[in-house]
Amino acid sequence: MLLALRPVASLLFGAGLLVLGTGLIGILLPVRMGIEKVSADISGLVMSAYYLGFMLGSVLGQGIIRRVGHIRAFAAFAALATATSLVHALFFDVALWGIMRALTGFCLAALYATIESWLNVKTSNEGRGQVLSIYLVTTYLATLVGQLLINALEIEGLGLFCLGALLMSLSLVPVVLTRVAGPELANVKRLGLRVLYKASPLGVVATWGAGMLSGAFYALGAIYAGSLNLDVFQISLFMGVPIFGGFVLQWPIGRLSDRYDRRTVLLGVLTVCVVSSMVLSYFSFSGAALTPLLVAVVFLGGALATIYPIAVAQAYDYVDRADMVSASGGLLLVWAIGGTVGPLVASFFMGRFGPSALFVYLTVVAGAIAAFTLYRMLARQARPSAEQTNFVSMQTTSAIANALDPRTDPLPEFYYNDEDPGDR
Repeated sequence: MLLALRPVASLLFGAGLLVLGTGLIGILLPVRMGIEKVSADISGLVMSAYYLGFMLGSVLGQGIIRRVGHIRAFAAFAALATATSLVHALFFDVALWGIMRALTGFCLAALYATIESWLNVKTSNEGRGQVLSIYLVTTYLATLVGQLLINALEIEGLGLFCLGALLMSLSLVPVVLTRVAGPELANVKRLGLRVLYKASPLGVVATWGAGMLSGAFYALGAIYAGSLNLDVFQISLFMGVPIFGGFVLQWPIGRLSDRYDRRTVLLGVLTVCVVSSMVLSYFSFSGAALTPLLVAVVFLGGALATIYPIAVAQAYDYVDRADMVSASGGLLLVWAIGGTVGPLVASFFMGRFGPSALFVYLTVVAGAIAAFTLYRMLARQARPSAEQTNFVSMQTTSAIANALDPRTDPLPEFYYNDEDPGDR
């Protein structure tokens, strides 16, 4: 593992700093809007803009990176992401914040594609699985710590925005100073949604549902926590322990999905999501101590984190190995669409029925996906476990990360600019 880590250590460090900064800003915005008495539906509009920008960045970012090269692209997008954090600090205007949030999403989609294609070219075929695992651990831990960094400074001041901007700008240092020239970005084409749905209806629907659920919870969960009169530290725990739950539960749930009918495991995960959401909705009326809240939300986070990788594995069961990376690009787009729509719908109901409506929404969406899962179990025979692809822990960053997935074929050979490698 150390041999696999050495060539990519600087890139992983840069990715960790980037995720630290974005994780901090991601929890800071809804908390600040709650303090400023911004309504839940408006807050949902602002937070959902991130996923809209991410979707556009997934589609358009690769072309920009090809034209200007990796180092220039990373520097430009990291600078823009840093600037958006500072704009949040300088001006409190929800419309402007929404625009900045969309720009952040666009930049991060391109930044992830840049880092992950670089990881790809600097990793041997034998080390792809190890590097993917290290990358996932890095991003999970950085996201968790980023949530907790909200306690570092006063919530009402400018310091936290500046800290987030500082971390994002520092991510430039290890990446720009890397000694190996940046590769040309592989042209990862997405399979059409119609082709994907024909191959695996459940994979597409569950991926869309994963975006609807995770997008709504992580955009609006802090607003719900604030309505329970939790302090900032307790809110950071409420939003941090689901990430820990997702990190811890992926391995055992993945093992189960490899041994048994994957759809049965997905149904169980969705059931956990329904039950934990119902419990959290009940707590908003009855009140609860912090410990029961955290127990409920850690199971919710574990369930939410595993829906997407199970859905991808389900789709991979019915896609040729050569098309898996292309399929992941289409599935990521489906997830981003769900992530854009989810906070909008959830915030609409929260604005009319109160913060508890967030978990009523999660209950209904998870229940609908569970019903579709049951329907697909009746419509198609289960693939024997020996013929299933293996479960691999995944995050929704870019399709290029899935080229590190040992289930897929490596991306085509990368090419270097021999005339001026430093510019790339």
